[in-house]
Amino acid sequence: MVSKLVRPLALCVALTVPALVLRFSGLAPAPVVSLLLFGMAVVAASFVLAWAAEAAQVDISGGLAIAILAVIAVLPEYAVDLYFAYTAGSNPDYVAYAAANMTGSNRLLLGLGWSVVVLITLALAKRRSGKTVRALVLDSGYRVELGFLAIASVVAFLIPATGQIPLLLGFALLGFFVFYLWKVSRAEAGEPHLVGPAATIAQLPKRGRRTLVVGLFVFAAVVIVACAEPFAHALIATGTQLGIDQFLLVQWLAPLASEAPEFIVAILFAVRGKGADAIGTLISSKVNQWTLLVGSLPLAYLAGGGGAALHLDARQVEEFLLTATQTLLGVAALLALRFPRWAAWTLLALFAAQFALPGHTARYVLCGIYAVLALAALVRNRRHILPTLAAPFRRPPDRTRGDEHEQMLTSSR
Repeated sequence: MVSKLVRPLALCVALTVPALVLRFSGLAPAPVVSLLLFGMAVVAASFVLAWAAEAAQVDISGGLAIAILAVIAVLPEYAVDLYFAYTAGSNPDYVAYAAANMTGSNRLLLGLGWSVVVLITLALAKRRSGKTVRALVLDSGYRVELGFLAIASVVAFLIPATGQIPLLLGFALLGFFVFYLWKVSRAEAGEPHLVGPAATIAQLPKRGRRTLVVGLFVFAAVVIVACAEPFAHALIATGTQLGIDQFLLVQWLAPLASEAPEFIVAILFAVRGKGADAIGTLISSKVNQWTLLVGSLPLAYLAGGGGAALHLDARQVEEFLLTATQTLLGVAALLALRFPRWAAWTLLALFAAQFALPGHTARYVLCGIYAVLALAALVRNRRHILPTLAAPFRRPPDRTRGDEHEQMLTSSR
């Protein structure tokens, strides 16, 4: 049993060593070399993070395990955004970068992440069953996370409406995130279906298992924090050599690097047939980005010498509005706890459309499309609106840890 655990863990640790040596030695190789080494370390740490989160579900609620995973996975995004916001306190030019990085990562997470995870899950379910599966079905426990995201997405419209992120809103969002962690921690631990290294960890004695899981979480967090920033810089440097615009690099390539850990973890879950955990991880990431991350921006701005509110220019107001309407559509489509194939393709297509239509008018047109589709989805799922909004304030039901494949088959009939 020990050998089954030691080999994969040793391999992942070995893959992180070159990047850690490079990070703390001060060496500066070519951007492509840095990109490969730091990217390899981030991927290895993501595997460790996924195993730790799965095994942790033996001792804590699945929701809390996924929330911890999501926070660790988006640490690189926090580091980049808070750096930009802090620097903006003394250099106003960085305000645009802080907002651009945050909105870009949010739209990337939902438009690309949610869609790809659902499409992979449905494709693999069809291969296993031989039947067309039209939707990923979530159990009722996920309504709590969705309720938190729904409330946060509605509150987010205050930012483009006022053109700023004030301290008061920041504190309110931070408090809401603390309430979210407390809420998901109250659910009882279930009996997850585990395979591979996670299953081996789960079979260890309680004390050894808990110590190892905490150690793996800490190791993954250290590697991700240490390697994500140079990974993003290497990615940006490589893009600059290719002649890509700097604003686009900050808005899209840097978030692609900082979001890599959670994307990798979610895809790992999807490939293993755990589509609900995969989309649950990404929903949790959206919750903490709209609460903890956005709430921290005005605090970092103030600490850097700025005022009591982080003011946005016209372009950033458009970006926040586009991000908020996209989130609203994602929440509305998922209100019935079914993520249909058409919704995944729609979100993916609209995400791609913003690159083909990058202008000022096009952004407002896309906002309108997102809003109209969200309204249609809200009308269709109207009986689920109030239960979803009330879910964060009710006692959370236990998540069903049965065979998710069987759940998905119910939507293929």
